Amino acid sequence: MTVQPARHIGIGIECPFAETYEFLAEPENFPKWASGLGHSFEPAGGLDWRAQTPMGPMTLRFSARNEHGVLDHSVIPDDGAPMHNPMRLLANGEGCELVFTLYRRGGVTDEEYERDAAWVAHDLAGLKALLESAGSLRA
Repeated sequence: MTVQPARHIGIGIECPFAETYEFLAEPENFPKWASGLGHSFEPAGGLDWRAQTPMGPMTLRFSARNEHGVLDHSVIPDDGAPMHNPMRLLANGEGCELVFTLYRRGGVTDEEYERDAAWVAHDLAGLKALLESAGSLRA
C-alpha cells in the first residue's frame, strides 16, 4: 500500500458557509479565483467540464452538490490517470474554513511541490478576497 505525501492548505473566510458553498459548488465560478485549475470552462455533461489547464486541455470532474461541504474535483488528462483534489468547506463561527489537500504525486521535485503549494495558497487568498469584498462576484 502506498500513501502519497499530502499537505492540507486552508484559509478562513469571513463569509457565511451557505453563501461560500453556493459560490464554490458552481464550476463556472472556479476561473474567477482558481488560476491553478485553468480557464475557458465548458460543460461536458453530468459533473464533467472541459477546461484549458496549465497542463493543456483536460476534463474536470466536480463533486455533486451535498450537505457536507465536499467540493472535491478531479483533473483528468485525455491520456493519463485522473488527479484527485480533495477540498472541504467547514463552518467556522459565522464564516467558514476552506481546506485543500495537495497530494505529492510521483516524480514531483521538492521545488515543484513547494511551487504548487504556494500557487494553491495564492488562489485561496484570492478566493477569500473575492468573497469578503463588497460587491463581489458571488453567484
